[in-house]
Amino acid sequence: MHFKGDTRMKAVLLDDFGGLDVLKVGEVDKPSPKEKEVLIKVVATSINRPDLVQRAGKYPPPPGDSEILGLEVAGVIEELGSEASGWQVGDRVMALVGGGGYAEYAVAYDNHVMPIPDSMSFEEAACVCESYITAFLNVFMIGDLQDGQTAILHGGGGGVNTAAIQLAKALTPNTKLIVTASPEKLDRVKELGADLVIDYTQTPDFAPQVKEFTNKKGVDVILDHVGAKYLAPNMNSLAYKGKLVIIGIISGIKAELNLALMMVKRQQIIGSVLRSRPVSEKGEIISEFTKRALPHFAKRDIVPIIEKVFTIDEIVDAHGMMEEDKHFGKIVLKIAEA
Repeated sequence: MHFKGDTRMKAVLLDDFGGLDVLKVGEVDKPSPKEKEVLIKVVATSINRPDLVQRAGKYPPPPGDSEILGLEVAGVIEELGSEASGWQVGDRVMALVGGGGYAEYAVAYDNHVMPIPDSMSFEEAACVCESYITAFLNVFMIGDLQDGQTAILHGGGGGVNTAAIQLAKALTPNTKLIVTASPEKLDRVKELGADLVIDYTQTPDFAPQVKEFTNKKGVDVILDHVGAKYLAPNMNSLAYKGKLVIIGIISGIKAELNLALMMVKRQQIIGSVLRSRPVSEKGEIISEFTKRALPHFAKRDIVPIIEKVFTIDEIVDAHGMMEEDKHFGKIVLKIAEA
């Protein structure tokens, strides 16, 4: 497919793999949509922790996806692939992408795209596809959290965790939420709707507090991105038939597990990533999210929490904020005016 006019675009590029100094803004060829893809003129994207891991050279994009950082975009459809369906040029959309979000244009599969509700800004929409879909997939589709159950959400003020709190409050309003957070984020997590907030710097073994809060029953679902260090307290906190969903391993990959106790309590440990799933599977997840969760964004029952909006030229500052872990909610990168 050929473009009329300018075939170049502004994008965030990497000089090499490494620290903040490898980030630069430059020009590359504008992408062209394949048969089942759409081309989106990007207004905003957001910074996600996997972007930092990719920048370090440890999280390559799936084969065929853009090497440019960025896992989600919000903007306007510019062009349709020859077999793309369900969309028209000019539609306001947000999309999950395998890469390429930090650029003026990005391609997305037509079934990885969602309409932006009229009540939402592009900056808000840029926060949805990675964090909220990750939270929805793991807490509700995999963890199968039901109204009235109890869940632990690790990671206090991060994008996925704040999304999970908001989704739980909207979709399962009678759920009890236990959240671990750093000292400076405890109050904001509580305000967001957590029923019990645990300072993980003071209480690395949170299981006794969880047992006390749940009258020794334990919790039904745990969303964890910490990994090895939390395996033992997570398992000790799980109820009979509880599910531990692991989406990250920032504390390491090896830990001891009491298999006998897991068997007796019929507990499940489930590993989960979103990015490497097949295109069709991601499409099914996004379809389910569109049906069950998106109406709450339209009604503004759920409003994405934005710590700060940076311009594309401030990319180093944006990544720096994510590295320092001082943000609450999402960090947005504004690419262009709507």
